[in-house]
Amino acid sequence: MAEIIQRDGTWTFDGETLRIVPGRDKGVGLLRKTLGELAVPVRALAAISFEQGKKSGRLRLRLRDGADPLLQVTHGKLDDASDPYRLTVDSDRYGVAEYFVDEVRNALLLEQIPSEPSDSYLLPGPAVPVSATAGDGTVSFDGEQVRLEWKWNAEEAKSAAGIRTLTLEDLAAVEWHPAVGWENGYLRFTVRHAPTKAPPKYDPNSVELFGFKKDPLMALVAAAVRARMPHPSSPQEPAPALTKSPPSAPSGTPEDTPGSGTPTGDDHDALLRRLRELGELHQSGILTDDEFSLAKQAILKRL
Repeated sequence: MAEIIQRDGTWTFDGETLRIVPGRDKGVGLLRKTLGELAVPVRALAAISFEQGKKSGRLRLRLRDGADPLLQVTHGKLDDASDPYRLTVDSDRYGVAEYFVDEVRNALLLEQIPSEPSDSYLLPGPAVPVSATAGDGTVSFDGEQVRLEWKWNAEEAKSAAGIRTLTLEDLAAVEWHPAVGWENGYLRFTVRHAPTKAPPKYDPNSVELFGFKKDPLMALVAAAVRARMPHPSSPQEPAPALTKSPPSAPSGTPEDTPGSGTPTGDDHDALLRRLRELGELHQSGILTDDEFSLAKQAILKRL
């Protein structure tokens, strides 16, 4: 039995399972706190490392590709505060961290864990039901259906589409990307046989993310959905439709807060600018005829 307890969290390894319990330190991200305790079987591990620093070090786990649905949808884009497979270690616990690393590495050798990707998920993913509110919408997943609801700051194309309900059978892919710099992030559900090049800002199957604190919670929803879809190595897994979109300009929308309510009125000039923007997206082929028509009608109703 090997155990290391830090403000960042507690890792315990019994030779078969590595248990990860998030700490209560302010540096622990909302995703890790919400995800809770993880039980990682040794067969899901690929490697472990320990990096020493002057004031603190870091334990880092690497899982086998395809073993964890959370890593499958985040593609290494989680920041340190949100990544459950990193642990900050105080300098006076370096000896314990090195012992912990030796115990895990010895188990990997004894069990002869293969280094190649896993052909099935070895972790169950986030528990359901799971829900998150961030950016311009709220997404809920009950294990069978995804429900998307729009906030007041969503574009007219989404508001006009109304509440969306998608079953697992409807989905070909799910993607999560964090906001980076001036580029907004998104959670996108690709609907089977209905590819789109519309930016997440206008796509009624996507939530646009503005880079606020709750954005990583959308990754939990994505992981819960991904865990219940066919594994990428499965021959039945359909090839995801091309949904890559050009980066959209920052919305400049402030983080939604309780009681913020709906704007008191529409700015006529702003609506005209949006209408011109939609026309340009349609002419360039990014928006389909139906998507452009739906968004245009929604704006004209408010002029």
